[in-house]
Amino acid sequence: MYVREIYRNDVPLEAEDAYLSRIPAIAALQTLRLESPVTFLIGENGAGKSTLLEAAAVAFGFNPEGGTRNFNFSTQNTHSGLHRYITLVKEPRRARDGFFLRAESFYNAASYIDELAREDDPSYLDQYGGRSLHAQSHGESFLSLVMNRFGGHGFYVLDEPEAALSPSRQLALLCRIHDLVQEDSQFLIATHSPILMAYPDAELYLLNEKGIQKTAYKETEHYQITRSFLENPQRMLEIMLT
Repeated sequence: MYVREIYRNDVPLEAEDAYLSRIPAIAALQTLRLESPVTFLIGENGAGKSTLLEAAAVAFGFNPEGGTRNFNFSTQNTHSGLHRYITLVKEPRRARDGFFLRAESFYNAASYIDELAREDDPSYLDQYGGRSLHAQSHGESFLSLVMNRFGGHGFYVLDEPEAALSPSRQLALLCRIHDLVQEDSQFLIATHSPILMAYPDAELYLLNEKGIQKTAYKETEHYQITRSFLENPQRMLEIMLT
């Protein structure tokens, strides 16, 4: 474990960040304990999971649009100011590796990687699979980055990684996460994927209008709806479409 707590500082929000108080889960945030190598933030769209994940990534030192702590690019300043109001409680030992991978701005990060390879060292692409991420499909490039760039002993922040991945590739990602956990890595992941959140002994935090609550995998709406649909898709479609 490299980060064991995320806690909200007792300071008022600046006027430009006042909208954060209108997100119930963010307004309720006090202390979020990370007690498992894999922690998932789950919830409906707009619940604040990506906002909280982004804030944790920026507070750790990652570029807001993704990448490592050494990435220094910005295409559009759209990240929230939440990172200014939280503190990460870290363990004494430092992570040797790390990456902030987000589906929303992956294109921008891939372009920056190409730029570094062109301007600094063409072999820079070797750590990303040996060829431009833009030369691969979205899903292939996503998985190639995780398989090649993530080296272990690191803190990895993933924002909806399933967005680019088929179910079989999500399973491949799950296996890679497990390999990296065995190599002393920690993951903080925002996701809608019932495949990913099934990772054994992971912590799941549900963000909703009631705040933030720890929940069990089979109690999540993601699991229950997916299971109900797959067990009887015809019946579910009849209910929804009639």
